Amino acid sequence: MNRDEIIKLFAENLRIERARKKISQEKLAEMANITPEYLSRIEAGKFSPSLVVIANLAKALHISADTLIPVEKL
Repeated sequence: MNRDEIIKLFAENLRIERARKKISQEKLAEMANITPEYLSRIEAGKFSPSLVVIANLAKALHISADTLIPVEKL
């Protein structure tokens, strides 16, 4: 799997988990200590977040980071 596919998969999983928890982009961004604009770009697959941001997003969603980046698909 190449870089673009990994970013796209992460973005899709993040959107799914956020929707499942019924959390707005604005609220999740606040909980993860990032801007709503940055979160929007991550979910659109335009940015690759740092490990710290991934950890903060997972913590805010009360999930493990591997839920966002399923290792078995890599």
